[in-house]
Amino acid sequence: MLQAYEFSSVIEDRGIIKIPEQYLENITSPVKIIILTGGKAPVRGKKHFSAMKIKTHGFRFDRNEANER
Repeated sequence: MLQAYEFSSVIEDRGIIKIPEQYLENITSPVKIIILTGGKAPVRGKKHFSAMKIKTHGFRFDRNEANER
């Protein structure tokens, strides 16, 4: 089964790309490397959507009915 890990890195001396420690213990077989360049790295911590508030006073439903939706 293939497993994908995504991270940003910088190519160091002699073409070395460091894999973050958090992934190393899970990688035990040969890997396939795909290098993407030219794009901007995603901004961490930026929220893509905000909270939403819905008034539910007087609205009745049970768990099964809610899960059907």
